[in-house]
Amino acid sequence: MITDGSEFADGERLVLAKPLVEALRQRRNALLAALENREKPVYGVNTGMGRLAGVALDARQQAEHQRNLLIGRAVGGPPWLPPEDVRALLLVRLRDFLQPWSGVSAELVQFLVDRLNDGFTPAVPRGGLGSSGEIIPLSHAFQTFLGIGTVLEDGVETPAADALARRGAEPYVLGPKEGASLLQGSPLAVVHARRGWAEARQLIQLQTLTEAMAIDVLGAPREVFSPVMAGGDDHLRRLLEALTGMVGAGPVRAGVVQAPLSVRVAPRALAHASRANTELHETVERWQTMPGDSPSFVEGEFLPGTAYHAVDLGLRMDAVTAALVHLGEISVQRTHRLLDERFSGLPPQLTADPGPRAGLVPLHKRAVGELHALRRLAAAARGAGDARFDRHLGGAGGRAGVRVGRGGAAAGGRDAPVRDHGVRAGHGVAGAVPGVRRGTGVERGLRVGAVGGAAGRGGPAPGARGRAVDRRLPRGQTCRRVSLGAGPWRCSR
Repeated sequence: MITDGSEFADGERLVLAKPLVEALRQRRNALLAALENREKPVYGVNTGMGRLAGVALDARQQAEHQRNLLIGRAVGGPPWLPPEDVRALLLVRLRDFLQPWSGVSAELVQFLVDRLNDGFTPAVPRGGLGSSGEIIPLSHAFQTFLGIGTVLEDGVETPAADALARRGAEPYVLGPKEGASLLQGSPLAVVHARRGWAEARQLIQLQTLTEAMAIDVLGAPREVFSPVMAGGDDHLRRLLEALTGMVGAGPVRAGVVQAPLSVRVAPRALAHASRANTELHETVERWQTMPGDSPSFVEGEFLPGTAYHAVDLGLRMDAVTAALVHLGEISVQRTHRLLDERFSGLPPQLTADPGPRAGLVPLHKRAVGELHALRRLAAAARGAGDARFDRHLGGAGGRAGVRVGRGGAAAGGRDAPVRDHGVRAGHGVAGAVPGVRRGTGVERGLRVGAVGGAAGRGGPAPGARGRAVDRRLPRGQTCRRVSLGAGPWRCSR
């Protein structure tokens, strides 16, 4: 039962409480009365949009305008967002509409609740951000309420009108301001930020465990991990305390003066990632207190807002992405050290038969390749020299959200083919290396320390394309090829 606009549980049938429905109707009536009595224009309601904001709309044009807003801006296409992201988007929009500054009708809110309950999944472009806010994906999402556009039924593209008919639902007829309200704000940036924060938190926890096991399997001296070395950095202190609690005062391998650099610096990188992720979470919490509509209906007045510009969410997600990619860099190097008998004291390349068998070297090489692909995700969502700032309003949030999702792979994506392969290989390590018994700290260290940290999602980054590569030669000759690393050179003067 939804009683107010605060957080409500997903995964069960949503029902609007009667007092909440009554409150929605009262706010809607107040908004309509304010529109009727207002002499000044209200942007997007009785005016055009963007450059045409100065064009007044008559009563007939206003009735068509809200519908046209959704249709005219649905200019994206596949690939589509996964269904779970689309549902999260609808839930964020529902929460927005339940706030006192919204003013949409109880009928629109009920229609949205009904679509959440019957599994209605609009086809929302995965890309297409970078206009004003998230207008392109939101147009695709909510034009389907009008019976226009495409939805996904078991992954199959289906006309929205047919999907509504199968549910016994008539296409929704928009009232004043409702089309504009469906397009306002940055709900997708909020979705990406929430999910990115939760996934990054889990990855940081797993990387902390991996670091502890690497310390254990390497028999590394513990002094560098003393919480005293954190000074006034609370994140680093808590991280070092957690590591100390995991590894305890275990044995130090004879002749080892200090752990490899990748092991020594990992706590600092983990603390930075934790700090960046905490700041992302705090930013998301702040967003939940701010009006997302523009104009919002606040205390009887129509006030313009700027929630379409999710710059703070976007840049916070970029910071988390960069931190995760750096953890991936450390993980790959740490894995290399675990394969080197000079550092581990174990058979070279973690194989019982060095030379004829490569052990886990192929896994490390694959991890290196994946890391190089993932480094591009650490670039900022917006270049500092963008000529047209307005073209990128809000786009940073959505693009950075995708970066957080992909960037997590650098520290061990949960659905990574490499990770699955590596874990299978890791399970066989104990039997392949003489003297290592299953269930011991060393065996666990081999499996997690050598495998988990290097995991990453398989395949090239989505959208990777061949690019022209020039090579300058003497006497003014230029050779050119279009490649992803192969292909014939074409030379000319």
